[in-house]
Formats: sequence, structure tokens, C-alpha cells
Amino acid sequence: MRMGDVSQGAAAAFAILVLSPLCMAPSATAAAPTAERVKLQELKSLEGFVDGVMAQQIVNREVAGATIAIVHNGKVLFSKGYGFADIDAHTAVDPHETLFRPGSVSKLFTWTALMQQVEAGRIDLDADVNSYIDFTIPPYEGQSVLVRHLMSHSPGMSDVSGISVQKVEDLTPYGDWIKSNIPERVWAPGTEIAYSNYGVALAGYIVERVSGEPFADYVENHIFKPLGMDSTTFREPLPAEFEARMANGYELEDGRLVAQPFELFSNIMPAGSATSSAENMARFMLAMLSDGRLGRTRILKPESVRLLMSASLANAPDLPGMAHGFYFVRKAAPTMVGHGGNTGDFHSNLILAPEADFGFFVSVTGGNESSPGRTDLTNAIIGRVFPHEPAPRAAAPEDETPPLGSYRVNRRDYSQDPRPEFDITVAAAGDSAITVTFRDETTYWERIGPMMYEKTTGARAGGPYEHIQFHGDEDDFLLSFSTQPYMAFRRVK
Repeated sequence: MRMGDVSQGAAAAFAILVLSPLCMAPSATAAAPTAERVKLQELKSLEGFVDGVMAQQIVNREVAGATIAIVHNGKVLFSKGYGFADIDAHTAVDPHETLFRPGSVSKLFTWTALMQQVEAGRIDLDADVNSYIDFTIPPYEGQSVLVRHLMSHSPGMSDVSGISVQKVEDLTPYGDWIKSNIPERVWAPGTEIAYSNYGVALAGYIVERVSGEPFADYVENHIFKPLGMDSTTFREPLPAEFEARMANGYELEDGRLVAQPFELFSNIMPAGSATSSAENMARFMLAMLSDGRLGRTRILKPESVRLLMSASLANAPDLPGMAHGFYFVRKAAPTMVGHGGNTGDFHSNLILAPEADFGFFVSVTGGNESSPGRTDLTNAIIGRVFPHEPAPRAAAPEDETPPLGSYRVNRRDYSQDPRPEFDITVAAAGDSAITVTFRDETTYWERIGPMMYEKTTGARAGGPYEHIQFHGDEDDFLLSFSTQPYMAFRRVK
């Protein structure tokens, strides 16, 4: 999720990467499947495989530098750096020392902090958010936003612009910023998922209010220091001891990768201003895969971790939806949860497969192609370790016609005029296939079930295979992508 151009960020995400309340959360104390039930493929050759993918990415995907950590069975399987942290100085990326910006992956620390305060009895997930703050979020037709709605990105709010600035002197303390930028309410809370940076910043502010600690202090004292994550911070500008270790962000300018200024997102600090190393992110993954414990240190109770990874809400009935803060990457064989993150210059993913005690973190910087490169790397790892077969094709019955036309993302700034150039267009391609066009890219999808289609272009052997599903009704059709459980697209014509 690119945090920079928020008003259109989710629409742009389509190129690189539900409607009644569905998918009720299972009990937070339900036992998770054991690791022995899930067979991992190609682990011994995984490092060499990733080396090959990254060699190709540096050549073909405008990647300047990348960092990766993969964990399995309570240990770091391997961590590596690729390319340069500083091209001009020929400084190589070091997974232990070099710092990257994980973007919205930062949100996982915020949800961890929130659950710590739930455990302490200071926050009730089913309470009105107004119970904990010193300003008011107006209700929608009498329905208040609950803390739980923030975790499923379903507060029913418009997206907001202005979350990033260019100069330190232009930053606003995030608590003041969210008071001055309350989004428009566009639908009832708890009914539809539309990714909300504001909602996560509000969750962080609630943690700050009930704990009595500034948010950056809180996460350092209760998450980073206990886990030994001494290379992780939410602070902007970076503390002096971190500056020399920070990888440059890069963009392609006139055919050259050019270093960019350090990005500033602490207007919405809890939603995405973290800086970290791959080694530190590995420590967090190990703790999450061990029911909240790393060594002798526990940051969460097992039931809290299970809640974070359990289902909350889904837009489409048969596609992955939101967990609680995490979102579902795959629903089964094995279940995978995670989070992605995009700043203007850095592109990251953190993926966990709890049933297999496996997880990985990747972050890259470079030109525009490095963002889809991050997605390609993620999919390559998933397809290598947890291969899938394509779904069987199913001919459409005569009475089923997909709702063709133009669709507009539900995650946008509703205070601004919509931009039709970011709409997607669905067209028929025979009796049981469709095409989906976003700007200049057209993809081909074949029917695999009622109102469900699988993408046939771009899939590597072993998958993963992307699905889309039409849902809603004639008065309000929506289209959801399996890779984007945090938003949906609504038919506009």
C-alpha cells in the first residue's frame, strides 16, 4: 500500500500487486494446526533460488538494493542483502546493519501494541473509539466506530491525503494531525473494508492515551527493546545513530537510479513511519510465530497472537479477507497472513505461515519496476515453498453473466473528485472468460466457479494464482481481488 499518493494509492496498487458483514471471527483460543501437517518444499535450495530471482530483479526490475530474512522452526533460515545501500559509495546492503523503510508493515507493531493494552485491561475491542480519545469521531447514522473496526480496516471512512511532507519542519505531531484531518464517513462501520491509514494512526493514538507514553517511546519500551530490535524506530528524522546505516531510497531518473531524500510519514506515525533492518524484522517474525515469545521474553499472550491472525471481515465471500491487523494472503494449505508496505521509494512484504512455522520479510528500493519486483519475489518464494496447482476451469451456465463495465476503488479520498483514469474495466472474452484493463495493461481471466475467475497470464509454475470475484447485487456490484483483501472495486457504469 503506497502511503504517498493516498487518494489514488489503492488504485495504483492494482498495477503492482467484501459487501455484507461476512466471515465471523473464530474463537481467539482455537488451536492452530501443527507445523507437521504442512509440508514445505525446496527449503534446502531456497537461498540459491532467491539469489537467482534477485540477480534477475537487479537487471530487469530496476532494483537498487534489497534486504530479506526468512525464518523457519524458530530460527533464521537465512538473511541476505542484495545490491547497494548507496550506489555512488558502492556500499552493499547488509541484512544486519542496513536499514530499510517497511512502510505499512509498520502497522503490525501498532496492532501488537494495541493488543498489549487489551491484555492490560485498558482497551476493550468492542468499545467506541471515542471512549479513549480527547476529540470526537462522529457516528455514521447513529453507529459508532469500535476499536475492533480499526483492526479490520472497516471504520467506514474516506481515505485522507497529506500524510507525507518533504521537510522536517512541515511535520505535524500525529496526534494533532488526526484531530485536524477527521475523514468523511462514507458507510456504516464494520460493513466494508477500505484500507485506512487514518484508522491505524487513531489506534496508535489510543495506545498512547491509555498507556500514558508517547507512541514512539511505547513501541521502543514494550516491543523493540524486549525483542532486541535495537535497529528499529518510528522516529523521524532518524536518530543520529541510525543515519549512517540507512539505505538510500532510489528512483529512476533519465535512465539512472538516483538517491532520494529521506521520506517523512510521522504525520501518521503509527501507520507507517518505521525504519528497521531485515535482522530485526526476523526477530519480530520469530516472536509472532512462537505465540508472542522470543527466548525468555514474551510481548503478547498466545491468545492475543491467535486473535491477530484470526478472521475478522471479508469483502468477498470466497476470497481472503482481513484478520485483525494482519490480512490473509492465503486461506488454506497453508493459511498465510501478512502485510505489505509501500512508501514512495521502498516496497516491502512480511508474510507468515503459522501452520508451517515459516515466515519471510523482503524490502526493496529502486525505480518504479522495483515495486512489482517486490511482489514477484514474494510470489516466487510462496510458489517455491507452498506450490499450488491452477484451479479447474468451469464453464459458465447460461444464466450467469459477469457484471461488465467500469469499477472504481472504494479506498480513495472522497473529498476530492474521482479520477476515472484509475478505474478498471471488465469486458467479456468469450462465454467463460473476461479481461480486466487498468490503464494500459490488460489481463485475461478464466472462470473457475460462480462469479469467480483466475488470472491466466503471468503465473509461474507452482503459483500463487490470483483470483477475482464479483459480489453484491444489481444495485451495487463489487469486484474483489484475492491479492487485495484490504479494499474492493465498485461498479460505476
